[in-house]
Amino acid sequence: MANVFGIIAAIALALAGFVAYKNHAFLVDPIAKLGQDGKTELANGQKRLKTAQTNFAAAVVKHAESDVEVSDLTKQEAAQKKANESLTQENAAKTAKIEPNKQKIAGFKEKTAKIGDLNALASKMRATKSELEELSQALTTSDAKLANLTAQTTQAEAQAITTKANFEKYTTGQSLAILNTRIRAVYSTWGFVTLACGNNGGVVSNSTLDVVRGGVTIAKLLVTSVESTAASASIIPDSIAQDVTLQVGDQVIPSQKEAKTAQN
Repeated sequence: MANVFGIIAAIALALAGFVAYKNHAFLVDPIAKLGQDGKTELANGQKRLKTAQTNFAAAVVKHAESDVEVSDLTKQEAAQKKANESLTQENAAKTAKIEPNKQKIAGFKEKTAKIGDLNALASKMRATKSELEELSQALTTSDAKLANLTAQTTQAEAQAITTKANFEKYTTGQSLAILNTRIRAVYSTWGFVTLACGNNGGVVSNSTLDVVRGGVTIAKLLVTSVESTAASASIIPDSIAQDVTLQVGDQVIPSQKEAKTAQN
């Protein structure tokens, strides 16, 4: 009997334990699930809070930029207003100046109406101006021609004087003042030299020439023969020192004594 009660008691205890386990599982699982859901909701809420904070910071920055932009636009508007006021004043000043000019123009038109048609008058003035320009140009051309003729006359007179002087030198047996040549060859044995130019260079037959070396006359020559590009001349005795020898290249010019005589 005691064993039966013991078995029944053991079964009752086992049943009670089983029921208690079931009740524990029934209560713990929903609580754990509720805890997990709460954590998930909390994490999502934190994410939304972070996003909202980020958006708020961006909005604050944008608002500050908008304030700066509004300030710049306000300054630009003030500057534009000031410029508009200045233009308005300038326009008023110009308008004030235009009115008197209009009155002057009206008065001028009234006065010129008595003279005649301005277009016709302007046409006549242009024609007169054109004629004056043509006359001025013709006068300038005439002056240029006159100046040219005067220059030609002066040149011709100078040439005539030079020709006359040269002719007088030829007739009096004097070489021309333009002569400036050199000894081409020296023939001391026969007492004459040849010159590097002839009558084309101003050498005149029977004229006296000076041989110059270092700016000093060392001898005199008497022209005995003249061609167009060459001449020969005798060495005048006693005109050259004993220790002086004529050389090729010595300078030859018209005799200074002859030139002085001709001037006198």
